[in-house]
Amino acid sequence: MKVLITGGCGFVGSNLAAHALRSGIEVCILDNLSRNGSARNLEWLRRLGRFVFEKRDIRDAVGVDAVIQRFQPDHVMHLAGQVAMTSSISDPMADMQINVGGTLAVLEAVRRHVPLAGVLFASTNKVYGDLDGYDYLQTSTRFRCVQFPNGFDESVPFAPSTPYGCSKGAADRYVLDWAHGFGLRTVSFRHSSMYGGHQYATEDQGWVGWFCGRAAESIASGETVSFTVSGCGRQVRDVLHIDDVVRLYFTAMTRLDAIAGRAFNVGGGPDNALSLLELLDRLREGWGAALAPRHIATRASDQKVFIADTCALEQAIGWRPQVDVSRGLDEMMKWERSRTGAMT
Repeated sequence: MKVLITGGCGFVGSNLAAHALRSGIEVCILDNLSRNGSARNLEWLRRLGRFVFEKRDIRDAVGVDAVIQRFQPDHVMHLAGQVAMTSSISDPMADMQINVGGTLAVLEAVRRHVPLAGVLFASTNKVYGDLDGYDYLQTSTRFRCVQFPNGFDESVPFAPSTPYGCSKGAADRYVLDWAHGFGLRTVSFRHSSMYGGHQYATEDQGWVGWFCGRAAESIASGETVSFTVSGCGRQVRDVLHIDDVVRLYFTAMTRLDAIAGRAFNVGGGPDNALSLLELLDRLREGWGAALAPRHIATRASDQKVFIADTCALEQAIGWRPQVDVSRGLDEMMKWERSRTGAMT
């Protein structure tokens, strides 16, 4: 088995690569090491085993083609991309070139050289846009969607409304259309929030990891840590631990013929949904973190609620989340504390 992972030194990619190496799978990682923490993840992976590393930008279509032609992967896990909403607004051209151009480069290289290979694409819930056409109730700690109390399913209209949503939405459509038009074995996973070890979150992307990192700083220093929170803090996401993400991709890899050409909503589901305020409370009460968030304006097109209804995915391949949010946050905090402790 040979697996190519684009963005393989990022948060999700590095965890997928680690699982593959531990499983005896031959791995090629393509990454330009531009993301925060990617160089450290590369060092971590090199301690786990041998693999091919190609330092390339996903926008380099000629280079991507050469890597796929040379490595001849059985599966491509395509995670390389621009993932921050704020960056897409400040530089929409780069956002489009990375997410759309990079995805098309991968698809065309697969079509030319390994047309039987599986392609598993990391899409996003942002392809559904603001979701502001629904009714929301507001409690003291969270918003609730009246029409979808158990999560949004794939029947929700495809309506990207931001540069990031548009670029990922276009890439999502290419992935599915290359299955229907050219017979590639592709699948698109429309992810909600993910968290776990080796995330190296930033203020712009990876909110669970970012909050946990600030909590770890507070615990290590014994001081109150201040940071900003966009909006009122009642925004809700269903958070999915990286162990469940890894299990999803490798389970899907073995069942690709049954799901090729389809898109699935992916998240922790209603049982693992948190608002920003609720996560802050957990970090204060469970870990004794002294956190002082300063609320700023709501980000453009920030969904009040996104919880994924994963019934279609469970029916298709038998996957469902197994790591509950309490255990997942404990593991996340232990990783963040070990990382913070090593730096202090």
